[in-house]
This record gives sequence, structure tokens and C-alpha cells, in this order.
Amino acid sequence: MKLPRRHFLYLAAAAAAVPAVSRMARALDYPTRPVRIIVGFPPGGVQDIFARLMSQCLSDRFGQPFVIENRPGAGGNVGTEFAARARPDGNTLLAIGSFNTINATLYQNLNYNFVADIAPVVSFARQFLVMEVNPSVPAKTVPEFIAYAKSNPGRINFGSAGNGTPAHLAGELFKMMTGVDMVHVPYRGAALALNDLLGGQLQVQFDNVSSSIGLIKGGKLRPLAVTSAVRAELLPDVPTVGEFVPGYEASTWQGMGAPTNTPADVIDTLNSAINACHADPTTRARFAEFGAVPLPNPPGALGKFIAKDIQKWARVIKFAGAKAD
Repeated sequence: MKLPRRHFLYLAAAAAAVPAVSRMARALDYPTRPVRIIVGFPPGGVQDIFARLMSQCLSDRFGQPFVIENRPGAGGNVGTEFAARARPDGNTLLAIGSFNTINATLYQNLNYNFVADIAPVVSFARQFLVMEVNPSVPAKTVPEFIAYAKSNPGRINFGSAGNGTPAHLAGELFKMMTGVDMVHVPYRGAALALNDLLGGQLQVQFDNVSSSIGLIKGGKLRPLAVTSAVRAELLPDVPTVGEFVPGYEASTWQGMGAPTNTPADVIDTLNSAINACHADPTTRARFAEFGAVPLPNPPGALGKFIAKDIQKWARVIKFAGAKAD
């Protein structure tokens, strides 16, 4: 039977619209059951806390539970690999962050490829570090510290929570850009390094502001600068390292990813929802407690940022010769 031309064109247009309608329906229906968010670290850490903040907001917005599942190990690699192998249906998500862009170079034999196996959804927040010294160090500014370090090559110790951690690489980036000779001392945890900074065994540290703010305000540590690109609200009178070392910036970030091939409309739905969560006063207040600022972005922006971040830290890791613990 030969169809009239007008009827044929109508049917053709309707058929072409089916996939689009299907995608819209899927996005509107998502999620239809509880969603798990894999966190590659134990409960209680910053990565876990920020993921829980977002999981609560998403649960409230969608009316379905977004449940945290902690799978710690190997600097976040255990959880990342698990998520990379999960079904890409939007029901398994991954809390991602700067540890992923660092691990891409730091670990030589990963069983996954972060860029190829994890689709970026959206970022949550960015945290700055604070460059701080024991008060016995005769330097009150970054230029004074650089001069002091250059006059004492190999005698300045800086600590971190371990090889390849953001605090370690922030110090190595400082070394690389200023030419100072400092000795890195890795610890099994940031608190141990902080104790030795207070005790004078270490002279300088690049630490999360949330860990040090009380000690700074109490006069037990002297802040020289923050590592963010702009001055921080928590320490408004403290300059940035970049004011003295042009181009220096070191911060940590947290966000959300999903297994590659997760439907694009689901990723867009999550991106919009998480960006909306950034406006929630409770969420913003909790971020501020950790010296973090919300980092909303449109779909696709996080992927470009990740590529640049991997390149940046790859250069620093190669400079430092850093190896995973």
C-alpha cells in the first residue's frame, strides 16, 4: 500500500522523535531505585563528608535514597576501579577528586584508566591549603621564606600525610617554581606531620586550612600564604603564594563521576541537580567549615579541567620523583 506523502512524512518524523522522547522519559524518571555513591576512602574524611552532603541533597531532590558505600584502599584506587566496572545505568556513582588526577601518574599499574573509564558529572567544591611555618622560623613572608630556604639548602623539612598527597605535591610545586631545596618527610597521616611541625622537627607544611585554622588563630603556627588563586575568606589577610610566585596554585577538589557510557541525559540531570545543591545554605556553610568553596560547572567543563589537572600534577610528580607508598 502506498502511503500519501503527508502521512509518510508524519510517520517518519514521529519515528525520529522516539529516541528523543525515550531519553526525556528516562531523565524525568531517574532515579527509579536507590543510587549508591562509591567513596574510595573511610568514613569521616573530607571526601566522605562532602559526598554525604551531596547525597543528602540529592536524596531530598529526587525522593530516592543516594547511599554512600565506602570502599577504601590504595589512595582511592580500590573504589575507583570498582565504580569503573559497575553497570553504566546511573545507579552507581563515584566520588572523585584531585586524588584521581594525581593517581593517574603516581601509580604505574592501575587496573583502570580514569579518563577512559569514568565519565565526569560535576564538581562539588575546591579546597585551598595554607603554607604555614613553625614560629621559630625567621620568615614572616613568602619572599623571606624563599631567601631563608636558599641560604639553608637541604636543611628545611616539610611534612605531609604521605608521598603523592596534595600537601606533598603542593610543596614540590613550590620547590619546582622557586628553586629552593627542601626535604620532604612523609608521615602516615596529616595529624602526625602537624604534631612535628608544632614540635619544630618540621619547619614548614602545606596543610588543609580546616586542620590548622585553630592553631593559626591561637598563634601556634604562622601562615605565610594560601595556595589558592585568590585570597580565602577564612584567612582574608593572608596573601596567596601566587602573589609572590606568579602562576603558583595548588588546591584539592571534589566531585562526582559515573561509569563511562552512563546515559548522557542521566549525567545532565545529575549535573543540574548538584549545581542546584550548591545554592543550599546548609551545604555552603558545611563547605566553608572546611575552607572549601562550591565549584559548579556545566556539563563537559569538568572533563576539560581533569585533563589539565592530570598534566599539571604529572609534571610535578616527575620533577619530585614521587612514588606511591
